[in-house]
Amino acid sequence: MLTVENVTKTYGEKLLFNNISFTISEKERVGLIGINGTGKSSLLKIIAGIDASDEGKIITGKDYSIAFLDQQPELDQEKTVLEQVFHGDAPILKLMREYENTLLQLNENPNAVKVQEELFRLQKQMDTHDAWDASTNAKSILMKLGIEDFSKKIGELSGGQKKRVALAQVLIAEPDLLILDEPTNHLDFDSVKWLEDYLSRYSGSILLVTHDRYFLDRVANRMFELDGGNLYSYKGNYAAFLESKAIREENEAATFEKRKNLFRRELEWMRRGAQARSTKQKARIQRFEDLDEKLSSGQPSGGKLDISLNGSRLGKQVFELKDASKRYSDKTILNHFDLLVKPGDRIGIIGKNGAGKSTLLNILARIIPLDEGEYIIGQTVKLAYYTQESEDMDENKRMIEYIKETAEIVETSDGKTISAAQMLERFLFPPFTHGTPIRKLSGGEKRRLYLLKLLMTAPNVLLLDEPTNDLDTQTLTVLEDYLDDFSGVVITVSHDRYFLDKVAEQLLVLQGQGVIDSFFGNYSEYLEKGTALEAPKIVTKSNQSTKAPEKEKKKRLTFKEKKEWEEIDKVIAQTESSLEEVTAELGMVGSDFTKAQELTNQEAELNEKLEQLIERWTYLAELAEND
Repeated sequence: MLTVENVTKTYGEKLLFNNISFTISEKERVGLIGINGTGKSSLLKIIAGIDASDEGKIITGKDYSIAFLDQQPELDQEKTVLEQVFHGDAPILKLMREYENTLLQLNENPNAVKVQEELFRLQKQMDTHDAWDASTNAKSILMKLGIEDFSKKIGELSGGQKKRVALAQVLIAEPDLLILDEPTNHLDFDSVKWLEDYLSRYSGSILLVTHDRYFLDRVANRMFELDGGNLYSYKGNYAAFLESKAIREENEAATFEKRKNLFRRELEWMRRGAQARSTKQKARIQRFEDLDEKLSSGQPSGGKLDISLNGSRLGKQVFELKDASKRYSDKTILNHFDLLVKPGDRIGIIGKNGAGKSTLLNILARIIPLDEGEYIIGQTVKLAYYTQESEDMDENKRMIEYIKETAEIVETSDGKTISAAQMLERFLFPPFTHGTPIRKLSGGEKRRLYLLKLLMTAPNVLLLDEPTNDLDTQTLTVLEDYLDDFSGVVITVSHDRYFLDKVAEQLLVLQGQGVIDSFFGNYSEYLEKGTALEAPKIVTKSNQSTKAPEKEKKKRLTFKEKKEWEEIDKVIAQTESSLEEVTAELGMVGSDFTKAQELTNQEAELNEKLEQLIERWTYLAELAEND
């Protein structure tokens, strides 16, 4: 177990977190979330021993080990991939390094008796500590993460490849606590899926920060939220967090109407799941809308990001590629490719790393020219391109100066005009920070500022290259809501399955060497379709039998079910009331961990009961419609 006691950290004038305490027990998988700039990465570094807190302490057992993956890891540019992966303080890594070095010495001087004896001693230790398996495991992990040339120097790798080498390095260390800061950045879908499975089998504890909400939902069994200098703990995964946070904010009467409705919509969408998004869930959605009406309005406890900017009018013509080709030496990106982008299109671009996704965006943005073919762009197109690098950001400028370069006054979607300073406040930059040089912002804050500047140009076509990297989950939720109402065109490259499910209605699938498939639907539907194509007979059978349940749904309520239907709302209300009481008591329990555990168990039981009641309510509501 790791215990954090009364830890406080400030950054300049900014209080990141104040007097926070918690424990991480064996085999817990903790997801840490919060708005960019609230101190998530700082907290990870304090726990990892890389940074110091202003006050408080971290308590662990004598031999407790921690491995930390930084969001921007610093690696030795001269080491090979394998040397870097074996570099670390873990005993097994030291042993493998010593063995590799001794083997190298013996190759140079085969007759050296002392070296032979040392190698024999190390071989015994390798046997004792199963280090042979660890060495094989390291190479297997690297290959699963898309790194196949182990002799390549770190300095020759791309930024994404370096992050994957750093991830492999901490995974093979197998510490008691694995701390991961944005581990899914730069991973394609297959690598993310592999990492999900690997972490689900991991024998130690995990603390991670990630923007990938599907990943959080499948890996985490506990959630921490940093908000307003406080840390809130929730039992369960990301979906459970959404529900618990909604209840907490109800108790605090802490959200305005528009903002709380957004959170509820996120909760509804998450709880329905990928399969149910295309099914009839009207009764259940209505139930959550009824719950919304019970929420009281009030001043929020913490700021909520607000995107409500106007876009420009878009004509009938957007983009068109005719017989387009693009090649780099032996790599083909486009091969006589045709593409017609129409007003209102929502296109996601997916494919393995290196397939040319960013290149295609750069072609559409007119940054990279075609080798052959024709590129047509409409006269009314006003383009904003959110790149991975934010290249045009002068980090010596102050925030307010950077924003005013675009506009000093902007018009919101409701027709009002507001100043650049007010827009900064809407994007959660308090007035006292407006004169801060950009270089002093966190990575996520820089990305949020960059996003604001782009949206202030009132674009009607948005090109987004990995927009979810380094943005917090709340900013992403609001961005997705903005894109849902955006009247223009959205074309995005992303590895984030959740983001693509919510934003894209059509996919361009880059298979490599100029092969591009088109799919109409979101990412989950694409994956399901891929599975279905492997077994068409089963799909055909299920399609033929889909009409049978339609008649079944016309069943009427029995006498017993009518009684249950009349009383179920009261039972749900009572359960919600009990849940609110337990949650409120949990919020005031203080450091009594025994009582806290007892209340947490009660909260989980009540949540499960409420879920079952809502499922039952949905079923009865459908029957009641036929009466």
